[in-house]
Amino acid sequence: MRRCCEGVGLPCLFKGVGMASPPPPKYLLVFDFDETIVNENSDDSVIRAAPGRELPERLRQSFRDGFYNEYMQRVLAYLGDQGVKMGDFKAVYENIPLSPGMPELFQFLSKNQETFEMILISDANMFGIECALRAAGVYSLFRKIFSNPSGFDKRGYLTLGPYHSHKCLECPANMCKRKILTEYLAERAQEDVEFERVFYVGDGANDFCPSATLTSSDIAFPRKGYPMHQMVQEMEKKQPGAFQATVVAWESATEVAQSLQEVLKKKC
Repeated sequence: MRRCCEGVGLPCLFKGVGMASPPPPKYLLVFDFDETIVNENSDDSVIRAAPGRELPERLRQSFRDGFYNEYMQRVLAYLGDQGVKMGDFKAVYENIPLSPGMPELFQFLSKNQETFEMILISDANMFGIECALRAAGVYSLFRKIFSNPSGFDKRGYLTLGPYHSHKCLECPANMCKRKILTEYLAERAQEDVEFERVFYVGDGANDFCPSATLTSSDIAFPRKGYPMHQMVQEMEKKQPGAFQATVVAWESATEVAQSLQEVLKKKC
Protein backbone atom coordinates (compact mmCIF):
# COMPACT_ATOMS: atom_id res chain seq x y z
CA MET A 1 0.00 0.00 0.00
CA ARG A 2 1.50 3.32 -1.03
CA ARG A 3 1.54 5.88 1.73
CA CYS A 4 0.65 9.52 1.24
CA CYS A 5 2.00 12.12 3.65
CA GLU A 6 1.59 11.61 7.37
CA GLY A 7 -1.21 14.17 7.37
CA VAL A 8 0.18 16.28 10.21
CA GLY A 9 3.30 18.37 10.54
CA LEU A 10 4.84 16.89 13.70
CA PRO A 11 6.14 13.56 12.29
CA CYS A 12 7.57 15.41 9.29
CA LEU A 13 9.49 17.70 11.64
CA PHE A 14 10.92 14.79 13.59
CA LYS A 15 12.17 13.24 10.35
CA GLY A 16 14.44 16.20 9.77
CA VAL A 17 15.84 16.39 13.31
CA GLY A 18 18.43 14.04 14.73
CA MET A 19 17.87 11.30 12.14
CA ALA A 20 20.89 9.62 10.58
CA SER A 21 19.21 8.70 7.28
CA PRO A 22 17.09 10.92 5.01
CA PRO A 23 13.47 10.05 4.30
CA PRO A 24 12.93 7.72 1.34
CA PRO A 25 11.90 9.21 -2.02
CA LYS A 26 8.18 9.81 -2.43
CA TYR A 27 7.86 8.91 -6.09
CA LEU A 28 9.19 6.28 -8.49
CA LEU A 29 9.94 7.52 -12.00
CA VAL A 30 10.38 4.77 -14.61
CA PHE A 31 11.98 5.50 -17.98
CA ASP A 32 12.21 3.61 -21.22
CA PHE A 33 15.34 4.31 -23.29
CA ASP A 34 14.93 3.99 -27.07
CA GLU A 35 12.82 6.77 -28.59
CA THR A 36 12.11 8.01 -25.08
CA ILE A 37 15.34 9.22 -23.48
CA VAL A 38 17.10 9.13 -26.83
CA ASN A 39 15.40 10.15 -30.05
CA GLU A 40 16.29 6.99 -31.99
CA ASN A 41 16.11 3.23 -31.67
CA SER A 42 19.68 2.52 -30.58
CA ASP A 43 19.59 -0.92 -32.20
CA ASP A 44 19.01 0.79 -35.53
CA SER A 45 21.66 3.39 -34.73
CA VAL A 46 24.48 0.84 -34.52
CA ILE A 47 23.97 0.04 -38.19
CA ARG A 48 25.77 3.32 -38.87
CA ALA A 49 28.94 1.45 -37.89
CA ALA A 50 28.37 -1.19 -40.60
CA PRO A 51 30.10 -1.05 -44.00
CA GLY A 52 27.97 1.20 -46.20
CA ARG A 53 25.74 1.83 -43.16
CA GLU A 54 23.42 -1.01 -44.11
CA LEU A 55 22.80 -4.68 -43.42
CA PRO A 56 22.62 -7.52 -45.95
CA GLU A 57 19.10 -8.30 -47.10
CA ARG A 58 19.33 -11.90 -45.86
CA LEU A 59 20.08 -10.62 -42.37
CA ARG A 60 17.23 -8.12 -42.37
CA GLN A 61 14.84 -10.80 -43.57
CA SER A 62 15.77 -13.06 -40.65
CA PHE A 63 13.80 -10.96 -38.16
CA ARG A 64 10.84 -12.66 -36.46
CA ASP A 65 8.19 -10.73 -34.56
CA GLY A 66 8.64 -11.17 -30.80
CA PHE A 67 12.25 -12.31 -31.15
CA TYR A 68 14.04 -9.01 -31.72
CA ASN A 69 16.72 -9.86 -29.17
CA GLU A 70 17.75 -12.93 -31.15
CA TYR A 71 17.77 -10.86 -34.34
CA MET A 72 20.09 -8.28 -32.73
CA GLN A 73 22.44 -11.06 -31.65
CA ARG A 74 22.85 -11.91 -35.34
CA VAL A 75 23.25 -8.24 -36.27
CA LEU A 76 26.01 -7.75 -33.70
CA ALA A 77 27.77 -10.92 -34.84
CA TYR A 78 27.71 -9.60 -38.40
CA LEU A 79 29.11 -6.25 -37.30
CA GLY A 80 31.87 -8.08 -35.44
CA ASP A 81 32.69 -10.02 -38.60
CA GLN A 82 32.99 -6.71 -40.41
CA GLY A 83 35.57 -5.45 -37.92
CA VAL A 84 33.37 -3.13 -35.89
CA LYS A 85 35.08 -2.68 -32.50
CA MET A 86 34.23 -1.33 -29.06
CA GLY A 87 35.31 2.21 -29.92
CA ASP A 88 33.07 2.23 -33.00
CA PHE A 89 30.02 1.16 -30.98
CA LYS A 90 30.86 3.60 -28.20
CA ALA A 91 31.06 6.50 -30.67
CA VAL A 92 27.64 5.63 -32.11
CA TYR A 93 25.93 5.32 -28.72
CA GLU A 94 27.49 8.50 -27.37
CA ASN A 95 26.24 10.52 -30.33
CA ILE A 96 22.59 9.42 -30.35
CA PRO A 97 20.61 12.63 -29.75
CA LEU A 98 18.37 13.00 -26.73
CA SER A 99 14.65 13.37 -27.38
CA PRO A 100 13.20 16.90 -27.47
CA GLY A 101 13.05 18.46 -24.01
CA MET A 102 14.92 15.60 -22.34
CA PRO A 103 17.89 17.76 -21.22
CA GLU A 104 15.47 20.11 -19.48
CA LEU A 105 13.65 17.20 -17.81
CA PHE A 106 16.91 15.77 -16.50
CA GLN A 107 17.96 19.21 -15.25
CA PHE A 108 14.72 19.37 -13.25
CA LEU A 109 15.20 15.83 -11.92
CA SER A 110 18.80 16.48 -10.90
CA LYS A 111 17.49 19.23 -8.59
CA ASN A 112 14.89 16.90 -7.07
CA GLN A 113 16.80 13.65 -6.56
CA GLU A 114 15.57 13.26 -2.97
CA THR A 115 11.96 13.24 -4.16
CA PHE A 116 12.18 11.05 -7.28
CA GLU A 117 13.75 7.61 -7.41
CA MET A 118 14.59 6.85 -11.02
CA ILE A 119 14.99 3.50 -12.76
CA LEU A 120 15.33 2.60 -16.43
CA ILE A 121 13.79 -0.49 -18.06
CA SER A 122 14.85 -1.06 -21.66
CA ASP A 123 14.95 -3.80 -24.26
CA ALA A 124 18.16 -2.34 -25.70
CA ASN A 125 21.49 -3.37 -24.11
CA MET A 126 23.47 -2.36 -21.05
CA PHE A 127 26.64 -1.29 -22.85
CA GLY A 128 24.84 1.07 -25.22
CA ILE A 129 22.63 2.57 -22.51
CA GLU A 130 25.56 3.23 -20.18
CA CYS A 131 27.55 4.87 -22.99
CA ALA A 132 24.65 7.16 -23.90
CA LEU A 133 23.73 8.12 -20.34
CA ARG A 134 27.33 8.83 -19.35
CA ALA A 135 27.81 10.98 -22.45
CA ALA A 136 24.68 12.94 -21.51
CA GLY A 137 25.90 13.31 -17.92
CA VAL A 138 22.80 11.68 -16.39
CA TYR A 139 23.96 8.13 -15.58
CA SER A 140 24.22 8.83 -11.85
CA LEU A 141 20.55 9.89 -11.65
CA PHE A 142 19.37 6.28 -12.05
CA ARG A 143 19.23 3.98 -9.05
CA LYS A 144 19.02 0.93 -11.27
CA ILE A 145 19.05 0.02 -14.96
CA PHE A 146 17.33 -3.10 -16.25
CA SER A 147 18.35 -4.13 -19.76
CA ASN A 148 19.67 -7.02 -21.80
CA PRO A 149 23.20 -8.07 -20.76
CA SER A 150 25.93 -7.17 -23.24
CA GLY A 151 29.71 -7.13 -23.36
CA PHE A 152 32.72 -7.81 -25.53
CA ASP A 153 34.10 -11.31 -25.99
CA LYS A 154 37.70 -12.37 -26.66
CA ARG A 155 37.28 -11.57 -30.35
CA GLY A 156 36.20 -8.03 -29.54
CA TYR A 157 32.64 -8.73 -30.69
CA LEU A 158 29.77 -7.03 -28.87
CA THR A 159 27.58 -9.87 -27.59
CA LEU A 160 23.99 -9.71 -26.40
CA GLY A 161 21.80 -11.95 -24.28
CA PRO A 162 18.16 -12.05 -23.16
CA TYR A 163 17.24 -10.31 -19.91
CA HIS A 164 15.04 -13.09 -18.51
CA SER A 165 12.28 -15.54 -19.32
CA HIS A 166 8.62 -14.92 -18.48
CA LYS A 167 5.08 -16.09 -19.12
CA CYS A 168 3.55 -12.86 -20.43
CA LEU A 169 1.92 -13.44 -23.81
CA GLU A 170 2.00 -9.75 -24.75
CA CYS A 171 5.74 -9.11 -24.51
CA PRO A 172 8.88 -10.14 -26.44
CA ALA A 173 10.33 -13.49 -25.40
CA ASN A 174 13.34 -11.91 -23.67
CA MET A 175 11.70 -9.20 -21.56
CA CYS A 176 8.44 -8.34 -19.83
CA LYS A 177 8.70 -4.87 -18.35
CA ARG A 178 5.63 -5.40 -16.18
CA LYS A 179 7.37 -8.33 -14.46
CA ILE A 180 10.48 -6.21 -13.87
CA LEU A 181 8.51 -3.27 -12.47
CA THR A 182 6.31 -5.46 -10.25
CA GLU A 183 9.33 -7.26 -8.81
CA TYR A 184 11.16 -3.97 -8.24
CA LEU A 185 8.24 -2.47 -6.30
CA ALA A 186 8.03 -5.63 -4.19
CA GLU A 187 11.77 -5.54 -3.53
CA ARG A 188 11.65 -1.89 -2.45
CA ALA A 189 8.63 -2.59 -0.22
CA GLN A 190 10.66 -5.26 1.57
CA GLU A 191 13.26 -2.53 2.16
CA ASP A 192 10.51 -0.37 3.71
CA VAL A 193 10.35 1.95 0.70
CA GLU A 194 6.83 2.39 -0.59
CA PHE A 195 6.07 5.05 -3.16
CA GLU A 196 3.10 7.39 -3.05
CA ARG A 197 2.92 7.42 -6.83
CA VAL A 198 4.59 5.82 -9.84
CA PHE A 199 5.28 7.70 -13.07
CA TYR A 200 6.09 5.85 -16.30
CA VAL A 201 7.70 7.55 -19.32
CA GLY A 202 7.81 5.48 -22.52
CA ASP A 203 6.87 5.14 -26.15
CA GLY A 204 6.72 1.52 -27.30
CA ALA A 205 4.29 -1.37 -27.29
CA ASN A 206 6.38 -3.06 -24.60
CA ASP A 207 5.83 0.01 -22.38
CA PHE A 208 2.07 -0.46 -22.52
CA CYS A 209 2.22 -3.73 -20.57
CA PRO A 210 3.73 -2.23 -17.37
CA SER A 211 1.78 1.02 -17.67
CA ALA A 212 -1.50 -0.93 -17.74
CA THR A 213 -0.78 -2.08 -14.17
CA LEU A 214 -0.54 1.49 -12.81
CA THR A 215 -3.21 2.71 -10.41
CA SER A 216 -5.46 5.76 -10.48
CA SER A 217 -2.93 7.71 -8.39
CA ASP A 218 -0.16 7.14 -10.96
CA ILE A 219 0.68 8.91 -14.23
CA ALA A 220 1.58 7.33 -17.58
CA PHE A 221 3.58 9.56 -19.93
CA PRO A 222 3.34 8.00 -23.42
CA ARG A 223 5.13 9.76 -26.27
CA LYS A 224 2.43 11.26 -28.43
CA GLY A 225 1.62 9.26 -31.57
CA TYR A 226 3.90 6.33 -30.70
CA PRO A 227 2.68 2.73 -30.10
CA MET A 228 2.26 3.06 -26.31
CA HIS A 229 0.04 6.12 -26.78
CA GLN A 230 -1.98 4.42 -29.50
CA MET A 231 -2.52 1.32 -27.37
CA VAL A 232 -3.67 3.38 -24.40
CA GLN A 233 -6.16 5.17 -26.63
CA GLU A 234 -7.42 1.88 -28.07
CA MET A 235 -7.95 0.42 -24.60
CA GLU A 236 -9.87 3.50 -23.53
CA LYS A 237 -12.17 3.17 -26.54
CA LYS A 238 -12.81 -0.53 -26.04
CA GLN A 239 -12.91 -0.55 -22.23
CA PRO A 240 -13.48 2.95 -20.83
CA GLY A 241 -11.86 3.27 -17.44
CA ALA A 242 -9.83 0.06 -17.77
CA PHE A 243 -6.59 2.05 -18.03
CA GLN A 244 -6.50 3.51 -14.55
CA ALA A 245 -3.51 5.85 -14.57
CA THR A 246 -3.78 9.48 -15.58
CA VAL A 247 -2.43 9.83 -19.13
CA VAL A 248 -0.22 12.77 -20.10
CA ALA A 249 1.00 12.39 -23.68
CA TRP A 250 4.12 14.34 -24.59
CA GLU A 251 5.92 15.62 -27.67
CA SER A 252 8.63 17.35 -25.66
CA ALA A 253 9.88 16.01 -22.33
CA THR A 254 9.44 19.53 -20.97
CA GLU A 255 5.76 18.57 -20.75
CA VAL A 256 6.73 15.71 -18.44
CA ALA A 257 8.78 18.13 -16.33
CA GLN A 258 5.83 20.53 -16.11
CA SER A 259 3.51 17.76 -14.91
CA LEU A 260 6.00 16.64 -12.29
CA GLN A 261 6.43 20.24 -11.13
CA GLU A 262 2.65 20.41 -10.62
CA VAL A 263 2.84 17.26 -8.51
CA LEU A 264 5.50 18.85 -6.31
CA LYS A 265 3.42 22.00 -5.86
CA LYS A 266 0.53 19.92 -4.57
CA LYS A 267 2.54 17.72 -2.20
CA CYS A 268 2.34 18.32 1.53
